[in-house]
Amino acid sequence: MRLYHLTSANYALSNIALCQLKIARLDDLNDPFELLAAELSDREFRKATRSWKNDFHRRIGLLCFSENWKNPVLWSHYAEKHKGICLGFDVSDEFATSVIYKKNRVQVHFENDDSNKDLSIEFVNELLRTKYVHWSYEKEWRMFVSLDEATKEKGLYFYPFDKFLKLKEVIVGPLCETPIEQIEKLTSEMKDSIRIIKARLGFKRFEVVIDQRYELSR
Repeated sequence: MRLYHLTSANYALSNIALCQLKIARLDDLNDPFELLAAELSDREFRKATRSWKNDFHRRIGLLCFSENWKNPVLWSHYAEKHKGICLGFDVSDEFATSVIYKKNRVQVHFENDDSNKDLSIEFVNELLRTKYVHWSYEKEWRMFVSLDEATKEKGLYFYPFDKFLKLKEVIVGPLCETPIEQIEKLTSEMKDSIRIIKARLGFKRFEVVIDQRYELSR
């Protein structure tokens, strides 16, 4: 499926040049309730859930995407206030997980409803996907990645472009000053065809749209 990752211009250019995407860690994310969406008034529940979250953080990272790139709030929050770039990927369906948005926190469940045992698989899967409903504008999808299989550079982790993560579009933000020609040069050696788009603010709706004057396809 086609999913979109918005970032700063510098990071986007580096991602394209090195054919890789930075893996986010839980501590990098801007929602303090990540993996803590459960109702945690019980002390033992808090202890079990936080222990699981810490273990998950040590072993697993994630790549974050949106279903589309036209929401101007996404550009404001994640792409340098419209000065950045959006990368469009074909992401393997088997690894893409959609986020679910809820008004109320979820109930903790243990295996066989026994609090002396581990958290249930169903509950863990729900925690991995659940965010507060006010984040729903993101229409987020996630791809979870084992850090053991990632490339590590200066304390950061990266996932390479591959058959599960194929770069297909580069969308240059409305206020981005990166020349289209620079992006075209970076993508010229890539195996797959890359669509290059210059975006602008819409004239009729509150959205970011294609500026037809600048669209390129290699």
